[in-house]
Amino acid sequence: MNCPFCGHDDTRVIDSRLGKEGNNVRRRRECPDCERRFTTYERVEEILPWVIKKDGRREAFDRAKIISGMQRACEKRPVSVEQIETLVDQLERRFQDCGDKEISASLIGEAVMDALHEVDEVAYVRFASVYRQFKDINEFMSELNDLLKNSH
Repeated sequence: MNCPFCGHDDTRVIDSRLGKEGNNVRRRRECPDCERRFTTYERVEEILPWVIKKDGRREAFDRAKIISGMQRACEKRPVSVEQIETLVDQLERRFQDCGDKEISASLIGEAVMDALHEVDEVAYVRFASVYRQFKDINEFMSELNDLLKNSH
């Protein structure tokens, strides 16, 4: 493993731990050249379905895009990075388990909204407002009213 700081090509592992869900390994590494430490994560590469975009294009499933969208929705909310990672792990597993070779981007978006709804309603509304591209305040208020009806 190359050092991300100095580029030295032979770092050593000083600690390894199994991730919380048991599906990854966290390794603390140290560079013998610059003596800096860093963390790497090792996980099994799973075969994920291709994503069919609204315009018909197909692209590889991108975990980082989902994490990024969820992080933006959860900014300044009481949702930890670990919670987001766990939600994305669960979504990824769900998409792998479905066995489909392709899934629509809208299915992913709806699944992300459902996951956020369970964790933080404000993050859910933030994500929904971007994902559903509300045209005006009436559409936004309609979503909020639905949220209020379903939370009581």
